[in-house]
Amino acid sequence: MSSKIKHRLVVSPSSDLQEGQRLLIEVNGSEIGIIRAEGKCYAFRNACPHQGVQMIYGSVTGTMLPSDPHQYVYGQHNEIIRCPLHGWEFNLQTGKAVFSPSVSMIKYDVQEEDGSIVLYLDKSPERVVRKSFHCVL
Repeated sequence: MSSKIKHRLVVSPSSDLQEGQRLLIEVNGSEIGIIRAEGKCYAFRNACPHQGVQMIYGSVTGTMLPSDPHQYVYGQHNEIIRCPLHGWEFNLQTGKAVFSPSVSMIKYDVQEEDGSIVLYLDKSPERVVRKSFHCVL
């Protein structure tokens, strides 16, 4: 039984990503967004699976949960990212769409180790660029 080799990429010091902040990097031509919410880091492909809109600009929120008629139950606070164009909601932990688990955004393994934010990638990171962007939420 062989396990797939993961390539370790130190992205930045942990202090560069405070609560609610975002980082955007490009690795081998693919943009990856990293968000800190509720003290945890999440990394994802910066493209909504619907129409490719940049998810880094999406709001991080909760969502309404299934409930009885005339009852409104809010949950998953700061675990949902919403596409800024059409409002599709994705769970930051799983990448799966709230409306259908068969639709998902691409997620990346991200960890905090020794004061650094570290991505684990399937492919060797040949070209890495930290991108600047303007995001007011």
